[in-house]
Amino acid sequence: MKKYTKVFQGTAFSSKSPKEVEILKDYLFCINEEGMIEKTVAPGTDEYQTLLNSYEGNENFHRLAEGQYFLPGFVDLHVHAPQWAQSGTALDIPLYDWLNTYTFPIESKFSNLDFAKNVYEDVVNTLLANGTTTALYFATVHKEASLLLAQICAEKGQRGLVGKVVMDNPDQNPEYYRDADTETALADTEEFILAVKQLAKSVKQGVYPVVTPRFIPSCTNDALKGLGELAAKHDTYIQSHCSESDWEHGYVQDRFDKNDAFALHDFGLLREKSVMAHCNFLNDDDAELFAETGTAVCHCPISNAYFANSVIPIAHLHSKGVEIGLGSDISGGFSPSLFDNARQAVMSSRMLEDGVNTALPAEERGVPNSRITINEAFYLATAGGGEGLSLPIGRLAENYVWDAQIIDTSLPSAKLPIYEENEALHDIFQKIMYLSRPENIREVWVQGEKVHSRI
Repeated sequence: MKKYTKVFQGTAFSSKSPKEVEILKDYLFCINEEGMIEKTVAPGTDEYQTLLNSYEGNENFHRLAEGQYFLPGFVDLHVHAPQWAQSGTALDIPLYDWLNTYTFPIESKFSNLDFAKNVYEDVVNTLLANGTTTALYFATVHKEASLLLAQICAEKGQRGLVGKVVMDNPDQNPEYYRDADTETALADTEEFILAVKQLAKSVKQGVYPVVTPRFIPSCTNDALKGLGELAAKHDTYIQSHCSESDWEHGYVQDRFDKNDAFALHDFGLLREKSVMAHCNFLNDDDAELFAETGTAVCHCPISNAYFANSVIPIAHLHSKGVEIGLGSDISGGFSPSLFDNARQAVMSSRMLEDGVNTALPAEERGVPNSRITINEAFYLATAGGGEGLSLPIGRLAENYVWDAQIIDTSLPSAKLPIYEENEALHDIFQKIMYLSRPENIREVWVQGEKVHSRI
C-alpha cells in the first residue's frame, strides 16, 4: 500500500464552483512528502477502512475532534505589509490625502531594518493566525527590507508573494519616500527578483518575487515600461492598483486618455500572472481585456468602503469571465481577517443590488443581479485566489496542496450556536463563515506543515 507522510480525518468544506460548496463528510486526506493532497477517500469504501487500519493511532494520523472542521487556507491577494503598523487608524480622509498624510511617512520608516523586522514578523504571524496561508504582499521601495519580508515568510512557513514597490515619479511622490530615480528603481527590482528566486530554492511552500508598480500615478512611463520588460524577462507575478477611486481613475484618464486597464496593458503589465487590486471602475471593455489576458481582480471590500467611492460589481465581472480573489488591503482595510472581508463582500453586494438612496423608488435604487452569497465570498477567499495566482491552492482536493485551517465550533470562549445533533452541514458552514473569530482557528497548515496552533 502507498505510504503517506500524513493522513487527516474529518469533515471539510471546499469550493466546487464559484457558487457551490462541496461538503466532504468524514473524509480521509492523504498527504505526500511534497505537502500535496495525493488522495481523498470517502467513508464506506474498502480503501477507507484499510487506510484507517494502517494509520489510526500513528503519530502522522490526525483526526478532528467533535465540533471541528477543515477549511482551505485563505488566499489574501492584497496586503500592504508595512501598513500593519497603522492598521485601525487613519481611515478618515480621502485616498490621496491618506497616502501623503499617514501612509508614506509610515512606509518611509522601513529603511530601518530593525523596525521592518518587528512589523513584518508580526504581520505574517497575524495573518497565519487568521487562517491566511498565502499572501500577496506590497512591501516598500526599500530593496533590503522587501527581501527581509520574503525571508520572514520563508521562515514562518507562509506562502509569500512579495513585491519591492516602485515609486519613481517625483511629481506624485514625496522627496523623502521614493526611488532615487528610474534607473535605480529598475535595477533594485531586478536584484530583488533574483534574490527572492534564489531564496525560493530552499522553501517548501514557495516564495515568489512580484513586480510592483505602486500604481500608475506613482510611476513614470519609463518605469512602467521597464517593469513590464522585467516581468516578461523573469516570468514573474505583477501586482498594482487599478481604477480604485474617482481620483486615481481620473488621474490616469487625464494622463493617458484611457482607463487604467489599457494603460497598464500598453506597458506589458497585464498578463496571466497579474493581479490588480480594487478595479472598482472597470467598464466592460476593461473587463474583457482582463479576461483575455488572464489578469485577476483582487476585491478588497472593507477597504473599498473607505476609499473607493463605489461598490465593485463582482457578480457582473464574474459573468464576464474575470478571475476574482479576495484581499484585506491592510491597512486601507482595517481587518487582517478574510472572514471579515468575506462578510463585507456579501454585505456590499447586497447594498449595490438594493441601493442606498431612499429618495429614489425601490425599483430605481440599486443595480439588479449584483448580490453574491456567502458561498461565493468563500470561493473568492480560497479557490478564486488560487486561480488568480495559477497555483494549486485554495481547495481541499486531490492534486492541491494541504493548506488548511482547523475550525473549532465548540470552543467555550467562542462557541458557535450549533444545538441540533444532526444540524445540516451547510448551515454549519454558514455559521463558520459568518461567526468565526481568530480563536476558533485552532491550527493552520501550509504545504503539509503545521505553522500555527492555539492548542
